[in-house]
Amino acid sequence: MKTALTIAGSDCSGGAGIQADIKTMTMNGVYAMSCITALTAQNTTGVTGIMEVAPEFLKQQLDAVFSDIFPDAVKIGMVSSPKLIEVIAERLTFYKAENIVVDPVMVATSGSKLISDDAVEVLVDKLMPLATVITPNIPEAEILSGMKISSEEDMKEAAKKISEKISKHGSSKPVAVLVKGGHNICDANDILYDGSDGSVTGYKGERINNPNTHGTGCTLSSAIASFLAQGKALSDSVSLAKTYISGALRAGLDLGHGSGPLMHNYALYEKA
Repeated sequence: MKTALTIAGSDCSGGAGIQADIKTMTMNGVYAMSCITALTAQNTTGVTGIMEVAPEFLKQQLDAVFSDIFPDAVKIGMVSSPKLIEVIAERLTFYKAENIVVDPVMVATSGSKLISDDAVEVLVDKLMPLATVITPNIPEAEILSGMKISSEEDMKEAAKKISEKISKHGSSKPVAVLVKGGHNICDANDILYDGSDGSVTGYKGERINNPNTHGTGCTLSSAIASFLAQGKALSDSVSLAKTYISGALRAGLDLGHGSGPLMHNYALYEKA
């Protein structure tokens, strides 16, 4: 069985973060492992507390995984401080990890900020150059590109700018950028910019009338990592991941008093 590792924060309500990643990876056919960067007190209405792990303990977690069950793909989510980012980058480089998906988690669906300002710079400088693909949503892409995004053409330009920005920070290979259009721009369509040849691929998305979108970014990036772990091409991995997340949204799970979680196990539920 192929394996995938998620490096992210814990969501005690189960809809995002480590919990969403493990559910997604399991449902998409890989063995899921996790290294926790932070504990969060959160639910569908917001984040009320964040407690980071010590950098040395994160290093111990990474060493424990890589020295025993080497992951075929790695998904990186919430990393809120520079020191943790530096530990992750150093260990991934040391172990020569491949198929790295970086989801630059900066703001929760509820609007709560999840990363410090100085950590963004370190993220771009140290971690993103190691990625196969990064998956910012519109607000995150605006921060990373330094431009306002209000159209599909803006999404393409932002993706190109982000890829070029990462290349300038010492990337050994061209980094692909998937800008997600789920924030009221370009319907639910996404744009993938391939830094190796400058090609742009558009992915049509189904606009599903479901206000419960807690953890959609975590879920999509974990699904992409799952398919990369199985040896699928990046473009196919994105397409399959979008199909999965559409099904999880379409299932219409309704839990909590805010923006609720997806039904990650919809295929099992429908079968039952």
